[in-house]
Amino acid sequence: MIPNWRTERTVAFLLCLVLSGCGRDTSYPSRPITLICPWAAGGGTDRVSRQIAIFLEHELGTPVNVINATGGQGVTGHSRGLRAKPDGYTLAMMTLELSMLHWRELTDLTWEDSAPLMSLNEDPAALFVRDDSEWQSIGDLETAVKASPGKLKASGTASLGAWHLALAGWLISIGGEPGEMTWIPSQGAKPSLQELMSGGIDLVCCSVPEARSLLDSGQIRCLGVMADKRLSLPGLDQHPTLREQGSEWTLTGWRGLGVPKETPPEIQQRLVQVLRKIVTGESQVNGQTFPAYMDGEGFDHTWRETTDFAEFLALNNQAFGELLTRDEFYIEPGPVGPMAFPTVAFVAMFACVIVIAVGRLTGLGLAGENGVHSETGGNRVGKNMRAVLFASVLLSVAFFALAAEPLGFVLAAGIVVAAMGILLGARPRVAVLLAVVAVPLVYQLFTGLLRVPLPIGVVGW
Repeated sequence: MIPNWRTERTVAFLLCLVLSGCGRDTSYPSRPITLICPWAAGGGTDRVSRQIAIFLEHELGTPVNVINATGGQGVTGHSRGLRAKPDGYTLAMMTLELSMLHWRELTDLTWEDSAPLMSLNEDPAALFVRDDSEWQSIGDLETAVKASPGKLKASGTASLGAWHLALAGWLISIGGEPGEMTWIPSQGAKPSLQELMSGGIDLVCCSVPEARSLLDSGQIRCLGVMADKRLSLPGLDQHPTLREQGSEWTLTGWRGLGVPKETPPEIQQRLVQVLRKIVTGESQVNGQTFPAYMDGEGFDHTWRETTDFAEFLALNNQAFGELLTRDEFYIEPGPVGPMAFPTVAFVAMFACVIVIAVGRLTGLGLAGENGVHSETGGNRVGKNMRAVLFASVLLSVAFFALAAEPLGFVLAAGIVVAAMGILLGARPRVAVLLAVVAVPLVYQLFTGLLRVPLPIGVVGW
C-alpha cells in the first residue's frame, strides 16, 4: 500500500500540474466553436455551412464544428443556434425559413432574436419544366394555369415551405389564387425533380443551384427566375427573369450567419471582421477562396453586412407576413401544440424516476416478496445504503446538469467523480486522484481530438 504522505504529495503534484494550464484566457476565441446548421447533411445549406466553417477555422485558429440540428421545418436548428449562450461560441446558419416560421405559429423566434453578422448568398427561386414540355415561356404557363385551374401539379419542398410560397406568390401576382396549382409536398428539390422527370408532376419550383445538373444537361427548362436581374454565372445568364416577362414577383432564398442577440459587441465585431475577409476573397485555404468555391458549386455569393443584412431580414419578414396571413394559408390551430409531446415525455420520465425512488426507499416491488429476508439491523443498513446510493446518483446527475455551464466541465465532473468514488467505497485520496487525472483527460479528448466543445465555466483551458 502507498504511504499516506506519498499519495497526498502525488495528488498535490497532479493538482498543480492540471491547474497550471487552467488560467483564464480572455482572448476570443479560446476554444472550439459550434456552427448550427438547421438542415440535413448533403444539402445546399449544409455544404455552404461546412465550407464557411473551414475558412472560419483558418482565420480564427480554432476548430469550427458544424452540427446538423434538423427537425420542425427549421425550428430546431434556428432555436438551438439563436437561443444558445451568447458567448460567441455558437453560430447560427440562418435561412429563409426564419422569416416564415413565426407567421405559421411554429415558434415565437424571429430574426430580431439574432445579431445578424453576414449574409453569404442569395439564390432566387425559379420555375422548371421538362425539356419536352409544351410551355416555352412564363406566359405559356400562365395561360395553361388560367385555362385549367387546379389541374396542374407542382412541387419543390414541403407544404408552406419556401418554394411553395414562391409559387403561390407568383400566382397571386398574376391575379390568380394559390390553389390554382396543386402543390405536392416533398422532402426537397431533389425528389421533386426526380418526380418531374418521371412525369408525375408538371412543374418544380426551387432554387437554380438545386436544379443545376439537370439544367446544364438540357433535361429541364427554366421558364423564369424570381430575381431582379439575370444570374451572372456563365451558363446561367441565359435564363430570363420573371420581370423580363411582365411579372414583378421575386423571391430569393438566402443563407447568413448570426449569433444570439446578447452576444458581446466586441465578439460580433471580431466575427464580422473575419467574415468580411472570407466573403471578399481575401482569405484563402489551400489556394481557394470562398467566392471561388461558391462559383464552382453554382451558388450565388452576394453578401450583406450587419445593418444591411438586418434591413434585408426585416423586408423578408414583412413580405412573408403579408403572404402567410392570407386566408388561403390560415391553419386552424390543433388541440396539441408543438411542446405537447416533449412535455409528456418529460412527465413520464419524471414519474418513472419517482416510482423507482419510492420502490428503492420502501423496498416494495423491486426485490420481490422475499427480497428482504429478515428485519435484522444488517439488512436494514444494507437497504438504507442502497437508497443512499440511488439518491446520490440522481443528485449527481442533477448537480452536473445545473453546474456544468457555470463551473465548467472540469470542475463539475471532477466533483461528481470524486464524490461518487467515495460513496462507492474508494478511499478519499484515491477518489480525488481519479477525478484529477481522468476528468482533464476526458476534457482534452473531447475538445482536442474529437473537437466537441464542452462547457468552460470559471476555468479557462
